[in-house]
Amino acid sequence: MLATESQSKRMRHREPPKFPCETEIELDRISGLSEHVLDQILSHLSIRDAVRTSTLSSKWRYKWAKIPNLVFDSNCIASPSQDQALIKNKLVSVVDHVLLLHREALNKFKLSHRELVGVTDIDRWILHLSWRPVNEFILEIWKGTRYKIPSCLFSYQNLIHLELFNCLLRPPSSFKGFRNLKSLDLQHVTLAQDAFENLITNCPLLERLTLMNFDGFSHLKISAPNLQFFDIGGAFDDVSFEHTFQLTLVSIGLYDRNVALSGSSSKLLSFFANLPHIRRLEVQSYFLKYLAMGNVPTRLPKPCIDLNYLSIRVNFNDMDESAAALCLLKSSPNLQEVEMLARPEEQSGGRTMNSSWEDEHWTNLLLQLRSVKIVGISGVQAELDCIKFLLSNSPALERMTIKPISVDGGWDLLKELLRFRRASVLAEIIYLDP
Repeated sequence: MLATESQSKRMRHREPPKFPCETEIELDRISGLSEHVLDQILSHLSIRDAVRTSTLSSKWRYKWAKIPNLVFDSNCIASPSQDQALIKNKLVSVVDHVLLLHREALNKFKLSHRELVGVTDIDRWILHLSWRPVNEFILEIWKGTRYKIPSCLFSYQNLIHLELFNCLLRPPSSFKGFRNLKSLDLQHVTLAQDAFENLITNCPLLERLTLMNFDGFSHLKISAPNLQFFDIGGAFDDVSFEHTFQLTLVSIGLYDRNVALSGSSSKLLSFFANLPHIRRLEVQSYFLKYLAMGNVPTRLPKPCIDLNYLSIRVNFNDMDESAAALCLLKSSPNLQEVEMLARPEEQSGGRTMNSSWEDEHWTNLLLQLRSVKIVGISGVQAELDCIKFLLSNSPALERMTIKPISVDGGWDLLKELLRFRRASVLAEIIYLDP
């Protein structure tokens, strides 16, 4: 009897066997993956989520501290509050915590939060990062005055990519350039003329350069033997290239419409003198007005044989701009795609003598042209002459898309277009409503 009671007690106190829950099984499967795969998983998480993996297990506690890319943006903190001071304090705390525990070399450091102004904490972080190699550094200050970059940033000699937004740059006199930099993106920055030229010249490996809305320098002297991509938009007086024989993609927008005429030398000739291999050119805003300064040649001395895409914003009623546009077309025998955007607000300005497009001595100039798009036209004679020129000189043309600025006179415009002779029997004219 006693033995039976004892056995019964043991049976009552015996615990059922434990089976791992589904979450533990999944976690164990993930933990069993190779270190390389785990690092890849962490690299696709936000900083906030990556740090939270430290609570999964002791094995995961500091695994996040080896991720190569640190991105501090709107996803790195969760704050339902609209209190800017609270959001800023949370962000500072997160960055401090991560930088304190992060152990490995950095591939990328990015700081871009809409509520962040140029606080002094950024100085500390940049100084802290100067003690380790960093390949990519991105700083975007969305509010307040331009943040003055501390001098220690100019000691980042491992930089491959540098991106700054709303910053003031004053390189120290000891600065000798970024010897490994391949990509430079400066937007809404202030930089002195001599500092700008020194920066570009002393980045010998530079391949990509983006400049947007800058001040402090107005003469863009670009000397970069490895430069391949150049994108600029802003107000400037002059642009010139030296030792840029690798440059293939160029996009330039001049935002100041009051281009001052200086001398009779051709801007077109000087602009293309060191661009022998350009493949893609975008002439935006008022830059064609700049290129039309001085004597506009009928053709460039050396044709742009590699140019296959051309986009131009043009005032068709300005004879000088039309002549410059025509020069570009005649000098680009291998163009495949052309896009022209009219500036209708200026259609009454400039010299309006005989149309530059009415030249009967040129036939089948654009043997490779396949696609043309013309946007924002109002049906003035110069625009029609341009369309007629393109249709009659493009035997391989497949499609021409026309989009007027308004519906006024649209039917008359369409009838006029259908009357034009086409060098290509396959050419299709597509009329889009504004």
